[in-house]
Amino acid sequence: ETRWPRFRLKCALEFIKFLDTNDNAPAFDKDNLNLKVMENSPIGSLVIRLSATDLDEGSNSDITYSYSLYTSEKTQETFNLNPATGEVTVKGILNYEDFRIYDMEVIATDKGATSLTGQCTIKILVEDMNDNHPEISIKSFQSPVTENIELDTVIAVVSISDKDSGENGIVDLHIPDNIDGSKFADLILKQTLDREKQAVHNLILTAVDGGTPARSGTASVIVHVLDTNDNPPIFDQSIYNVKIMENSPIGSLVIDLNATDLDEGLNSDISYSYSLYTSEKTQETFNLNPATGEITVKGMLNYEHFRIYDMELDTVIAVVSVSDKDSGDNGIVDLHIPDNMPFKLRESSDNYYELVVSEPLDREKVPEYDITFTVTDRGSPPLSDNETMTLELLDVNDNVPQFPQSFYTIRVMENNAPGALLSSLTAFDPDLHENQYLVYFIIEKEIANTSMSMLFSINPENGNLYALKTFDYEIEKEFLFHIEARDSGSPPLSSNVTIHIIIVDQNDNAPVIVSPWRAHGSVVEEKIPRSTDKGSLVAKVIALDTDSVHNSRITYQFLQVTDATLFSLDQYNGEIRTMRMFSYRDPRHQRLVVVAKDNGEPALSATVTISLTTMETAVKAYSDMTEEPLEYDIFSDINLYLVIGLGSVSFLLLITILVTIVIKCQKPKPSKAAPPSRNSVISERNSTIADSTLVSNDAYWYSLFLAETRKGKLVVRQPLPKGSRYIVSSIPRGTGLTDTSDSAASTLQEAKVSHAQPNIQLRN
Repeated sequence: ETRWPRFRLKCALEFIKFLDTNDNAPAFDKDNLNLKVMENSPIGSLVIRLSATDLDEGSNSDITYSYSLYTSEKTQETFNLNPATGEVTVKGILNYEDFRIYDMEVIATDKGATSLTGQCTIKILVEDMNDNHPEISIKSFQSPVTENIELDTVIAVVSISDKDSGENGIVDLHIPDNIDGSKFADLILKQTLDREKQAVHNLILTAVDGGTPARSGTASVIVHVLDTNDNPPIFDQSIYNVKIMENSPIGSLVIDLNATDLDEGLNSDISYSYSLYTSEKTQETFNLNPATGEITVKGMLNYEHFRIYDMELDTVIAVVSVSDKDSGDNGIVDLHIPDNMPFKLRESSDNYYELVVSEPLDREKVPEYDITFTVTDRGSPPLSDNETMTLELLDVNDNVPQFPQSFYTIRVMENNAPGALLSSLTAFDPDLHENQYLVYFIIEKEIANTSMSMLFSINPENGNLYALKTFDYEIEKEFLFHIEARDSGSPPLSSNVTIHIIIVDQNDNAPVIVSPWRAHGSVVEEKIPRSTDKGSLVAKVIALDTDSVHNSRITYQFLQVTDATLFSLDQYNGEIRTMRMFSYRDPRHQRLVVVAKDNGEPALSATVTISLTTMETAVKAYSDMTEEPLEYDIFSDINLYLVIGLGSVSFLLLITILVTIVIKCQKPKPSKAAPPSRNSVISERNSTIADSTLVSNDAYWYSLFLAETRKGKLVVRQPLPKGSRYIVSSIPRGTGLTDTSDSAASTLQEAKVSHAQPNIQLRN
């Protein structure tokens, strides 16, 4: 009988079943992941399958996945999170050129009566795909051009770009063989143009990137060649021998001359005329039609009176006579000149020769000729003699001024000194004397109602170009105008050149911190619960820089930090996050000094100081007015009695103040407008600094930082503009955190500030 009870107890224990309690939070395999996804990935593509485990059972281990509040709307619009499976898939368009880094925080929550959570931080990097074609843009282009344009003249300025990055964004420019260029290329003339051979050139520019497969872009540059008068009229024959009967009727056609010119337009219009060396007798006997070249009989032809008529088609330079006193073959002479000269000899009569021009003369190439005449008889042995004549050519104004380049690109650093020399634009004229004296002008052009002569000046004598004002890259980035060089000939000839002024950015603007907002030189005060999880966003620093390119690229770093193991700072987006949870050893107050530095040379920077206070419970933020929570100290028994005594005296004093306020409030008010309540102050807030969004300039006038000290002193921690309103909040000690309801144990006062003060103190 004594054994049975023990046996029953043992059997009962074998059927005891232990029930699970939700004492295990879901846990991810890894709480910090870095992933890569290719841009333009199809909608629905799997990025990652998250898996969290829970050691509990039943509903306590059923897990639901969701984004945390710190996951941006942009990320949630781009990626879909399946709450049941934890699969992260592509939801929106991924474009590397628009957005490259996505940060998300995923929370795993079990279904226990009191749910527990675990979190995982994911950084998704978008990889570039070669999905952009190279682009070719023509910055400047001159067409048409004259066919006598100088070699190495810039026809056009071409720039190429590709929105992709890495090898996908490296672009090579392929252009015709006779044009040379680079990635910011000048299309340069490498061969002499001849309109008579080719009047239009169609240049196809091709840009190819380094992606796989490669993408390309093309652009067409069509250059029209204008005619210059570089071809002289040419007759079918150099000498015409025509026979005509005497007594031919007046008006009879003698010959129809035909000269052709390969030029076009006015340059090919031909007019016929007699030269100065055609005798008056010939001009009186024959008529020359200047338009058609027809020669007709004008006077009476009599063989007995006049048998040979000469009509010049070439200019006679000199008449040379030769003689030999011998007889027979010994007295027959021949006259010669060197073959490599633009002259020829023409026998006019016995022993008389005319030296005529056979080719066009150009003083700029050969200013004078030494012509040696050699006369040789036909005797045996032959005897000879020679005579040298020097022919000097006079200058005519037949050359236009020439610039070394047809297009100048001048880079000017911003903040230049007024009157600084930018470049010396000197042209050359191969003519002589007044025909080569040049004067330089800026061809007037207006940009935004401002003429070029108000911005730039050129020395009319030497072509030195000066800046008349200081330029600011953030306002003016480039100028395009023309400069003309004109000679002093009659009539004067001129040419112009294109000037492209590029203002180069200088790192003259320091970054400006726009968030978190704070008065100049003041400290930003933030409060967070001590129970904040690892990876939580504490604050976000945003700085702007009005410079360009690398001068405006901003990176963030800690200048000072109370505990380097507690906070992390993203150097690119300025986000400050917790690296671990707070412990009881961590100080209640943390001081973070963040510097925002640009990439200029030298670098400029701006700093912001964030005073971070950790609270035992969450603090609810209201508008731009922040009330400091009262501290709770652990008092000894003796201190407790002292506090009770002091509290009684303070209570009586508080009653007195309240009665006084009530009496004053019964006086007639100058305005019927009700004093603003705390909620009205909240409504004036444009945005919250805690949310890391920008605050408008108007927020300056409402952002007052109030804190109550143990001595009952109220401190306004920034200057207040004249006429501004502020709210005085008196919180009785020991009440803890207050609400915004009418029943809250607080009183509101409205005061008017007559002028700005750095500190306003109200003492009991």
